[in-house]
Amino acid sequence: MTILDPTFADVEPLRRRALVTGAVSLALCLAGAFFDRPQFFRSYLAAYIFWLGVPLGCLAILMTHHLVGGTWGFVIQRPLESALRTFPVMALLFIPLCFGLADLYVWARPEVVRQDALLQQKAVYLNVPFFIGRAVLYFAVWITVAQRLTKWSGEQDQSRADRTLVERLQTLSGPGLVLYGLTVTFSSIDWVMSLEPKWYSSIYGMIFMVSHALLGLVFVIGAVYFLSRREPLATVSAPWVLQDLGNLLLAFIMLWAYTSFSQFLIIWIENLTHEIPWYLHRLAGGWGVIALLLVALQFTLPFLLLLSRSVKRKTGALFAVAVLIAAMHLMEMWWFIAPTFHPEGFVLHWMTVLAPIGIGGLWLGAFLGQLHRRPLLPVGDPRFMAIVEEHGLAKNG
Repeated sequence: MTILDPTFADVEPLRRRALVTGAVSLALCLAGAFFDRPQFFRSYLAAYIFWLGVPLGCLAILMTHHLVGGTWGFVIQRPLESALRTFPVMALLFIPLCFGLADLYVWARPEVVRQDALLQQKAVYLNVPFFIGRAVLYFAVWITVAQRLTKWSGEQDQSRADRTLVERLQTLSGPGLVLYGLTVTFSSIDWVMSLEPKWYSSIYGMIFMVSHALLGLVFVIGAVYFLSRREPLATVSAPWVLQDLGNLLLAFIMLWAYTSFSQFLIIWIENLTHEIPWYLHRLAGGWGVIALLLVALQFTLPFLLLLSRSVKRKTGALFAVAVLIAAMHLMEMWWFIAPTFHPEGFVLHWMTVLAPIGIGGLWLGAFLGQLHRRPLLPVGDPRFMAIVEEHGLAKNG
């Protein structure tokens, strides 16, 4: 087999296991909703925001790759595109949240809004019909941009060396990144920050943009770890390509730390009564331990490990760092959401554990279903083929 071989091993057994695991886990959570309805929606929201971050992060990375090029991007391009084609699945999985708005958001409870002057002022924006309408808009943008990017990339496989398609991908990616920034900012405000509608942060959207990009990169590193064991990725997953991915991961970790600490520092120094309670709730009781774990295991340890060139050039070591970051990112999403409902101290419900497995299983099944439909490498992209000829990879494969 060479890197130009479009075949890919059957992934159907793995896809079925992922779907069954996800369906069973979500079924158990739905059963739990009959006994504790609010907890179901809280756990579901945290899990959903976490998994939505994967295709959103992949969208940002793919558009960045089309703008700047680089061999590292061609190695992960098809996993990125497969993740993008799961947006319709994530749109369907958003629907259950629409039935739990009153359980999650105080602004969705008319009896509470009538007694609060500030919520009445914000009701022009924070109301159920407008909330759902904005969500529809966000998904329409994401699905449309993703569909164009993947469609044109797929057309390259039939019309090889067509520079017109490359120009189309680059032309869309610039405005697409702007749309990405706007939609991620407003969706994070709508779905997470409005859990406490009297609190706000001007850097909140940026934190989520960086977090999504970090999570997307972590996911594709995991995909490369498993796919590089076989051809055709085994030929092109050279140590220097892995090092590029490790350098990107290190950069996003530092950017995440910068944005997160900037928000904390500004709010803590100002010490305003309408801002500081958000952090006080997340530093009280066991939540403070979670905050320390995030600093130690989502930034400090990965940062120190990724300073090593050997770690970044070894697939297994880089994958281990990626798994650690992903686990801590899931914990961070729960740290963002749960203290709103449990400011007195840390609480971990069994549905909080099962909900990410449920949504993740369904999403992974959809991802694998998309991954095997195209060659694992963009063999029709003239930029990639120039790299193949330069390094003689087709012959070596």
